Amino acid sequence: MERPLDCLYNLAQNDWLIGYDSRHFNQIAQELYLELTQRSPCGTPPKIILAEREPLRFLASFIAACAANCPVFLCNPDWGTQEWQQVFDLVQPDIIWGIGNREWGIGNGNNYQCPMSNAPCPKIMIPTGGSSGQIKFAIHTWETLIASVKGFTEYFQLKQVNSFCVLPLYHVSGLMQFMRSFTTAGKLAIQPFKAVEFGQILNIKQSEFFISLVPTQLQRLLQNPELTEWLSQFNTVLLGGAPAWNELLEKARFHRIRLAPTYGMTETASQIATLKPDDFLCGKISSGQILPHAKVTIRNQQGEILNSNQIGNITIHAQSLALGYYPITRENQTDFQVDDLGFLDNQGHLNIVGRNSDKIITGGENIYPAEIESAIQATQMVADICVIGIPDKHWGQALTAIYIPKQSNTSALKIQTLLKDKLSKFKIPKYWIPQQNLPRNSQGKINRQQLQKIATEFLQNPIT
Repeated sequence: MERPLDCLYNLAQNDWLIGYDSRHFNQIAQELYLELTQRSPCGTPPKIILAEREPLRFLASFIAACAANCPVFLCNPDWGTQEWQQVFDLVQPDIIWGIGNREWGIGNGNNYQCPMSNAPCPKIMIPTGGSSGQIKFAIHTWETLIASVKGFTEYFQLKQVNSFCVLPLYHVSGLMQFMRSFTTAGKLAIQPFKAVEFGQILNIKQSEFFISLVPTQLQRLLQNPELTEWLSQFNTVLLGGAPAWNELLEKARFHRIRLAPTYGMTETASQIATLKPDDFLCGKISSGQILPHAKVTIRNQQGEILNSNQIGNITIHAQSLALGYYPITRENQTDFQVDDLGFLDNQGHLNIVGRNSDKIITGGENIYPAEIESAIQATQMVADICVIGIPDKHWGQALTAIYIPKQSNTSALKIQTLLKDKLSKFKIPKYWIPQQNLPRNSQGKINRQQLQKIATEFLQNPIT
């Protein structure tokens, strides 16, 4: 397996970073690598917080840290004071790259404290869980990320991967686009999503590139005919990060977008299941087949493996699995039971039903919000929707729809009327709360704690 510096030397003469100076990238990476290897007292590599805003510098710093075997924590430079304090308390870094460190009272990297000799020294910590307000770092290594790249290249039968990246590089969805291109000597174009929205697009041959989007980004691009046409030229449009609704998928299919809905997470170093674009365009709806580096089993609550088409808990076995959450490594590093429920169909395709923890029990009935949200989206009367359960003394939980109406005069009654033929009576939300926006993070994931707060406040002081 090629190490970070091997890949760097292989690309030394290539102009592989589109929109940036590839030689400048190499130069920064090598300078930082030398600096790190020369500044490690007591043989312990320093812990690095990496929060560089500028993409070229972020990636060069990342490669230097990996090559010097330093534990590196990928961070969002736009986190607020509270989140940063949480991160500093957890990490206690030796070096900070990318944000001013004077206000935090942390040294400039000269005053390393040697960690305890028995402390784990993993390499790559990727943030997760930010949507709930509690940031965790999944512990990855160069090996787990490479396992994900190999599964991807084998699945799509590629030697080189060209990526057009509009997602944050500190997030697994952006980082893995870099890893696929960097380790296969492919090309990488990086551009902020806002620039793409404004039509300031780097000149590439889309048919040779993969692009990764979250559903809200796809929705925005499909609202612009020129960008829809541009998107339809891509070899593959990977879609993940949050569940996509049926109306959005149908619209992408109508415009012949070569969409590849994926299923994966930070803990699996991105996707472990992907639907191939040709299957998507032929009308298949699922998260696709399991990639070669992973295996998925569906189990009941007793842990017994279920047959095809039986819904149960998803358990993942993959070479790309994270070792745990910093600073604790998992004891059983082979299997990872996730919060999602789903089933494998007769073709071995993975179908996601919803999250176990999002399940709402109302009047003794189990309800999964994804089904209801999809039906509400299909009415085409809402711009965004999330269904939650709020405590109710009669029903246990009351179904509550928090939504953004497409038009200000859209009434909840009108939406309810359209749902009567589509959903059982007990699946139609009891409360409807209009909002101007929903609390989502940059990957499109909803902050359910925030929604509970909104619902509680609204129901205590209803608008009359």
